[in-house]
Formats: sequence, C-alpha cells, structure tokens
Amino acid sequence: MKFLLWIAGLIALVWLVSILFVQQFLITSNSMENLLQVGDRVVVNHTAYWFSPVSRGDVVVFNGRDSYSREDRDYVKRVIGLPGDRVMCCDSHGRLIINGQPFDEVDYLFPGDSPSEIEFDIQVPDGKYWLMGDHRSLSSDSRSHLGDPGGGFVSESAVKGQVIAVIWPPSRLELTPQ
Repeated sequence: MKFLLWIAGLIALVWLVSILFVQQFLITSNSMENLLQVGDRVVVNHTAYWFSPVSRGDVVVFNGRDSYSREDRDYVKRVIGLPGDRVMCCDSHGRLIINGQPFDEVDYLFPGDSPSEIEFDIQVPDGKYWLMGDHRSLSSDSRSHLGDPGGGFVSESAVKGQVIAVIWPPSRLELTPQ
C-alpha cells in the first residue's frame, strides 16, 4: 500500500511540475526551421517570464485563440515586435525595420528566405507582441493575421513560456539558442 501511495505522489508531483514550471510540446510544422523541426519535442519554461520580460528574439509557445485561431491551439514563434514597437517590412535592402533601425536576423532566418514577402507597417499595442516564424516562406504568423480582429498581435497573457531545449529525437538534443 505504501508503494502505491509513493507512486501516486510521484505522479502528482510530475503533473504539478509540468503544469507550473515546464512542459513539453511537439513541433508539428516547418515554420521554425532550422531551429526547430517537425517531430522535435521541446521543453517550455513556464517560469521564464515571472521575473523578467519577454525579449525580442525569444522563441515562445502561446495559445493562438483570438489571434491566430478561434479555438485553443498552441503555436511556437519568435518574438519580433514588443509593446510600443513600430515594425515595418521592408527597407530597400529587404530587411525588417524596428523603431527606424534595420533588424539583423542572420542568426536565425531560414537560409534563402527573405524577412517577409508581405509588406506591413504596424505599431505593436501595449500588452501585445508581433511574432514570426524563422522559416518565413512557410510560416503562418502575425503577418498572416493582419486582417483578423486581433490584427495578428498576440496577447501577453497568451504566452505560455519560452522554449529552452529540444529533448527529442536524441540526435537533436540541445539547449535552444535564443
């Protein structure tokens, strides 16, 4: 009987940790290549933004309800625009412009992709983010939802946490660079 109680307690503890602190997610699209690939299992840190703000360049998991979809569905994208930012595409060199300055994405933009084929000029509202996939030509992201009621912006409260590691498959095991 003690053994069963110990097992039940362990299961409850694992469940509690997964709800409050970390959780794994399965990557189901190519939108974040090369960083994340279809079939990768990633760990998301739910506590990442408890004491520090979301930063430009962070890779986050968020609930897309009311911004990307009508139902509860999780997405993984990179933070490009923070509250108050003006984000434009693109300058004469094909780069995103954030608050009047070219934005260097060479470290994560998918090879051969341009920053965007869709032109836009947006101001990120307070409490919202502008999110884009790294593989822009295959990503349905904030740009794809400009005409929707939420304007493509993702609410701060919809962010579940920051992607911190790829844990599966074993050949891809790594902490995710931000």
